[in-house]
Amino acid sequence: MNVLTRFVHAVRGWHRPLVLHAALMFGLAVVSAVGVFTDDRLLLGEPVWTKPMKFGVAMGVYSLTLAWLLTRLAKGRRVGWWVGTVFAVAGVLDVGVVTWAAAHGTFSHFNKDTDDVARTVQTVFSFGIPPLMLATLVIAVLLLIQRTGDRALTRALRAGLGLAFASMVVALWLSMSAGSTPRTEIDANGHAVPLVGAHGIGDPDGHGMFLTNWSTTGGDLRVPHFVGLHAIQVLLAVTAILNLLATRRAWLRAERVRARLVGAAAFGCAGVFTVLTWQAKRGQSVLHPDAPTLVAFGAVAVLALVGVATVVTAARRQIVELAAVNARGVEPPAPRAPTETATVNLLAPCGLAGALLDRSYDRYAGQVNAVK
Repeated sequence: MNVLTRFVHAVRGWHRPLVLHAALMFGLAVVSAVGVFTDDRLLLGEPVWTKPMKFGVAMGVYSLTLAWLLTRLAKGRRVGWWVGTVFAVAGVLDVGVVTWAAAHGTFSHFNKDTDDVARTVQTVFSFGIPPLMLATLVIAVLLLIQRTGDRALTRALRAGLGLAFASMVVALWLSMSAGSTPRTEIDANGHAVPLVGAHGIGDPDGHGMFLTNWSTTGGDLRVPHFVGLHAIQVLLAVTAILNLLATRRAWLRAERVRARLVGAAAFGCAGVFTVLTWQAKRGQSVLHPDAPTLVAFGAVAVLALVGVATVVTAARRQIVELAAVNARGVEPPAPRAPTETATVNLLAPCGLAGALLDRSYDRYAGQVNAVK
């Protein structure tokens, strides 16, 4: 069974409404990517189809992660299923009106016009965005009351969803604190559109980086929002890599060691998210950090690396001590393999690598059996 077949087989058992939602989002991203090159209309200097393309990719990855995650629940599965379905429906509505506005060559966010398109977008956003935040919060609570795998996987999921929810709160908070001074911008049709609020802090939208359109001249709430929303994929990747390395590194075979390393990675993600939020709130571009921002980033990096070094040193010392005990003829306890839950399809929400983890688990389990 090849990697693609394994992936397709695994997805069949995931939360179907969220899988369908992810498929729609990825399909939208492809169509929008074509539109970027075939539609010459511009909105604030970027193709009108850029925003639907970015939303399609981001929502597709996140919803596919949730679809996999909900299959890990042992308690509250029915609640999780309904919450996931609410997220899928609300996500389709929210991204749908973003696409609707782009197709009409006008703004989706901060648009205070009174035409039919703007009013439709405003109405859908008013009741479509809160369910996304509430669903993420409920799923995070469900994870807090149970373990969904080994310690490393459970810690990655809890921290990742916590950061995802925090990113949504920060986006809402910063959008309200970005200033309510009305301004007028020209849409892709040459019409003047009244806007209230902005992603940028210290400078409105329109002076952005390539593709992301993050502000190069002021703070931008989309930077910490992006980092927080997708931290869960980073932490799942770290967990999967540690499981793979555990097949070759004896000091990584203890579950608590991998959990502590994931904890250090989670601290790093949370620290970067916090500093980026602070930076954006001060109206500073992510490309032009000042001395206090650099110091803050450096402190996060040092603390995270110290945590990793401490865990690794202690784990290696324990292996040396066990080897010494073994040399005296006392049989040490067999190393504990990463659990199947922690390895099988762990990276599938991020791609096809999950299927490879099946092999790593089988291979490692064979090594443990040989030790026994």
